[in-house]
Amino acid sequence: MARPHSPQQPEPHDDDASAPDDLDYRHRDGRLHFTAHQRGLDATALGRIILYLPGTLMSLLVLLLISGGLDAWVGIPFWILPLVWLLSGAMVFHRPTEDFCARYLLRLQRPMPEEYARLAPVWREVTARAGVDGQAYELWVEDSEDLNAYAACGHIVGVTRFALDRLPSSQLAAVLAHELGHHAGGHVWVSLLGYWYALPGRAAWYAIRLIAAYAWAFTSYFSWAASAALVLIICIISYTTVTRLYGLPLVLLVTPYLIAAVGRRAELRADQHAAALGFAPMLAQVLQAMHATETEAKRQAMAASGHKLVAPRLLNQLLSTHPDYPTRLHRLRPYL
Repeated sequence: MARPHSPQQPEPHDDDASAPDDLDYRHRDGRLHFTAHQRGLDATALGRIILYLPGTLMSLLVLLLISGGLDAWVGIPFWILPLVWLLSGAMVFHRPTEDFCARYLLRLQRPMPEEYARLAPVWREVTARAGVDGQAYELWVEDSEDLNAYAACGHIVGVTRFALDRLPSSQLAAVLAHELGHHAGGHVWVSLLGYWYALPGRAAWYAIRLIAAYAWAFTSYFSWAASAALVLIICIISYTTVTRLYGLPLVLLVTPYLIAAVGRRAELRADQHAAALGFAPMLAQVLQAMHATETEAKRQAMAASGHKLVAPRLLNQLLSTHPDYPTRLHRLRPYL
């Protein structure tokens, strides 16, 4: 949902350590009507697909080069490795793979019986309002004192124990509706596939940088002439690569900034999804509390270090995947 942080702890509630059940359950005893299309691809998801294409093509090129070497040395057909890599993207929706990612990568846990009893009715109300089959998703809990939530893989919806224990049901529902918006808009699986398909290219780029760094250290040990020759060789190789690939490597330099901009738009879309389900006031309350707590934490950190509170740098803002809180609250105004 947002960058995790630790808000001020409210007073514990008296009713069996649960937050007050202040949610308006419109569908507690009524029939559930599911929409014909449970998922989709909104404009931000389509934008991400387009922006991930250059990285995917670079990864494919790397794998083709590796496959060509394997074909020449071992005799393995050059098309096998790229084909297996392309088909491996289907693992995003493989439930055992999702379970592994939730447990060991995201550090999530299955809800305990009392936690599930708290989550289930809230999640049922959120999915009922959205016309979505809530049983198609898996609910997880993170053992954290930060206010945060997750939408991951193809069916994972996670929430921190702080949000589960401390937020009222209406605000918890707003947080879950936001995460459901990421799933419904296709943001999650598109991002995961884009990251996965870019890994070979990222690994190749990391290896090139590592080799260049060691080569620079080696040549610098001898003379400046050897270093100059190395720089010249690198420039020639870079120019040849850029011209042969029609400038594709240059596109990769600006892609992270464009992906971050689309990610910020996806967060606003998820907020809009929650607001359209009737959770705009509750979501605004959560965002206001998060904004106040984060600002106070920054001020305390700056005071402890003896520095003044300054605005983030421009590049940091451009690479941020979440909009600032005032922007998110401004976009919620039409729904309040």
